[in-house]
Amino acid sequence: MPPADEGGDAAAPTGEAACWWALRFTPRAAIVDGEALLLDVAASERLWGGRAALLRLLAQAGPQALPSHAGQGPTALLALALLRLARAGRPPPPRLPDGLPLATLTAARPHVQAFARMGCRTWGALAALPRAGVARRFGQPLLDALDEAWGRHATSLPWLVLPERFDVELELPALAESAASLLWGAVRLLAQLRAWLLARQCGVLGLELAWRHDLRRIDGVDIPPWGALELRTAEPTRDVIHLRRLLAERLGHCRLAAPASRLRLRALATGPLAPDSASLLPDSQPQGEALHELLERLGARLGADNVQALELKADHRPEHMQRWVPFDAARHLALLRSQARPAPRAPGAPDGSLLPAWLLRAPARLACAGSRPLWQGQPLQRLAGPHRIDAGWWSDTPAAGCGVAVVREYFVGHAPGCGLVWIYRERLPARYVQWLAETGQPPDDEKRWFLHGIYG
Repeated sequence: MPPADEGGDAAAPTGEAACWWALRFTPRAAIVDGEALLLDVAASERLWGGRAALLRLLAQAGPQALPSHAGQGPTALLALALLRLARAGRPPPPRLPDGLPLATLTAARPHVQAFARMGCRTWGALAALPRAGVARRFGQPLLDALDEAWGRHATSLPWLVLPERFDVELELPALAESAASLLWGAVRLLAQLRAWLLARQCGVLGLELAWRHDLRRIDGVDIPPWGALELRTAEPTRDVIHLRRLLAERLGHCRLAAPASRLRLRALATGPLAPDSASLLPDSQPQGEALHELLERLGARLGADNVQALELKADHRPEHMQRWVPFDAARHLALLRSQARPAPRAPGAPDGSLLPAWLLRAPARLACAGSRPLWQGQPLQRLAGPHRIDAGWWSDTPAAGCGVAVVREYFVGHAPGCGLVWIYRERLPARYVQWLAETGQPPDDEKRWFLHGIYG
């Protein structure tokens, strides 16, 4: 395992993050001596097809910055000793563990030179010395470590306990002068987040990236200690590439109040995320970026209010059946899924196939020849209808996009050379007629015709 301060790939998890990633293979993982990642696979290796198959999986799925050296043995200290030999490029001795060099045992390293002057260079030679004399001169912990390496006593290790919430901070190697320069540290934190999500078997729905300002006051103006931005996703995800794109777009629109010295990443909301299951049949899903990921990226780049989505409304008036609203990834994705399953049609509701593809921005008044409407000088023949709408009676005045009451009879009209059109005959509501009568003004009984839609 690389040290936490070692340079290299910024996306590589270090320290505890590497241990979080390993928890997907075994619940018992620990960092030993700050240099090795120890996995106790006694209870889980059969689930992965045996030790050889598990080692292949670790090599394939592990972080790229982790070295490919591995050591295995019946005890933690023996496996660590074999790992140290492999890293040094030395083959294991014929007899294990007697032939292992003393330098591979952590507790014996401070005394290697003293033992060498005594002609003691291996674990077996140390075990052959009188225990009482070794304990008096070098201390009892050395003998305890030797017993643990041989398996005579259990090894006490600080097994990792995965935190319930992801909240990690990172000290930046240099002050970040701009928001875009925070991305380097954010990618490291995202790699740790992915390791945590893999161990928790879930995906993230909301993130908060915060940065600590190095200054508290500039030109007499107080600066808050922290600045922050939030990210929301429509579906649980642990796709670091997608999250990095969103962060890059959002950071590109941010301006730091002062140079930043520290980053903090928190998971605001998570959800279960099942792994993809294999199938014998070819994948029927289209390859490429998902629609909600594209819309999330556009929202982060252009601003949430500049990405609009259609929202259906429970209104029978065609001009009020839908409206444009700012795109909300989570809510609109749930609506799309619910609309994918056709809902039963309510009694009296129009057949969706009779609705036109295009609505006019405002209905166009049609001329009439007697009682027949005309379109482009030709009489329209009514092929289907009437479909009567009496809605909006709760809104006597046009307010807040509610419109006014309408009483209409819709028809599908046709004329040679004009194609199919959607027309309606307007009728005045009964209460309006009564009101007009009470005011002394005669009601307009003329049936007015309007063009409202065109079929493709």
